[in-house]
Amino acid sequence: MELDLYKVDGSLSGKKVTLPEEVFGIEPNDHVIYLAVKVQLTNSRQGTSASRNRRLIHGGGKKPWRQKGRGTARAGSTRSPLWVGGARVFGPQPRDFGMKITKKMKKLARRSALAYKAKDSDIVMVEDFSLESPKTKALFAILQNLSCVGRKILLLVPEAVPLAENKILLASRNIPGLEVRAAKDVSTYDLLNCKTLLVQESSIENLEAVL
Repeated sequence: MELDLYKVDGSLSGKKVTLPEEVFGIEPNDHVIYLAVKVQLTNSRQGTSASRNRRLIHGGGKKPWRQKGRGTARAGSTRSPLWVGGARVFGPQPRDFGMKITKKMKKLARRSALAYKAKDSDIVMVEDFSLESPKTKALFAILQNLSCVGRKILLLVPEAVPLAENKILLASRNIPGLEVRAAKDVSTYDLLNCKTLLVQESSIENLEAVL
């Protein structure tokens, strides 16, 4: 599959970019995509919710009243779950929600998501570009030139750069619906959670090397 390569001013560069068939041309596997997204969302859960049970709550060491003779129900502690201020029964406790899938499945899921993007013509190729300064206005102008404003966009850049040095990432933080990812770090969820996949030219080589 070949796609037109655009310049940052929105005009055609006259070049064509060939998408590797083994990455963008496979038959998508829906179940593997489902598993990859499920694992990512599940692993993002903190699992820190907690409530105090009988072991953790303070007080209640003394029996409130004698066992027999008062005509009321027996009680052994003021911290019973039946009492106000008492413990909670079967409440949430800190836990790890972690799940795993194999590396082959992760790669297949990303290739499947990319294949869907290619099939739906949701990929826009653009020349490699950088910003002189991390200005939102400059990056927004590029998106306007490429007719990508007003929709969810995922911009793939060739390399991951530290935040302090990544001018594109700094400039993108104030643009609604825009996410920036390094090609080698993009996840299946990232690919599915966008309407337009905006890819810098060099990112294709990185995707091919990783996948």
